[in-house]
Amino acid sequence: MTEPGFTVFIVDDEPSVRKALSRLLGAWGYDVRTFASPKEFLAQHDPSIPGCALLDFVLPDLDGLAVHAALSARGVERPVIFISGQADIATSVQAMKAGAVDFLTKPVSEDELLTAIERAEEKDTQGRQIQSERASIRVRLTELTPRETEVLTHVVAGRLNRQIARDLGTAERTIKVHRARVMQKMGARTVPDLVRLAEKAGIPPQMSFNGATTLAPTDRREFKSSRGSPYIQRPNLASLLRASPSR
Repeated sequence: MTEPGFTVFIVDDEPSVRKALSRLLGAWGYDVRTFASPKEFLAQHDPSIPGCALLDFVLPDLDGLAVHAALSARGVERPVIFISGQADIATSVQAMKAGAVDFLTKPVSEDELLTAIERAEEKDTQGRQIQSERASIRVRLTELTPRETEVLTHVVAGRLNRQIARDLGTAERTIKVHRARVMQKMGARTVPDLVRLAEKAGIPPQMSFNGATTLAPTDRREFKSSRGSPYIQRPNLASLLRASPSR
């Protein structure tokens, strides 16, 4: 049985399919909401509710891929499982490339369906944890002063205090004070910690920093990113603070 609170949104134009799937999943402890059309689903969809979408691939007005794309266009990261009675290899590959959790063929096997929903639940939980972490980081970012934000972008780019002081036209000791405040407000003990926070927040990097900039050889070992690049690039905090995508 699943933990309470996970909802399966069933979108299928066949009443018998909606009824059968609803009964099956309800018996396994899932909350279920059914929709006869994609327009009805999109109009009533609440992204704050943990769950996944079980979409018929062939639907009136909008097909399953178009519904998935409509959710993505809203910034909604809802895990999607496609079902179809007219499946072929090309269709299933297209669905998986679009980010579907699975593509199942009607009549749907109970074991296959439950396994796919379990994977969707794991994906949804992980996604919401990431979003929660990002939201927490954004709150901390808003607590920085404009000057501290400037210093932060320089620090995560791998700049040394004396370099930052020269770039900003101030004294090195002043940068040390700002840097300490940034570390305290962001809850980071080390510069690599600060870089990881920036990465978790989804801050997009910028290649240029007063011209092309790379780290000195001794700095590269300390600041090597989790993706293996020996370069730390300046993040664009302004774009992060302007928009916080919903799920």
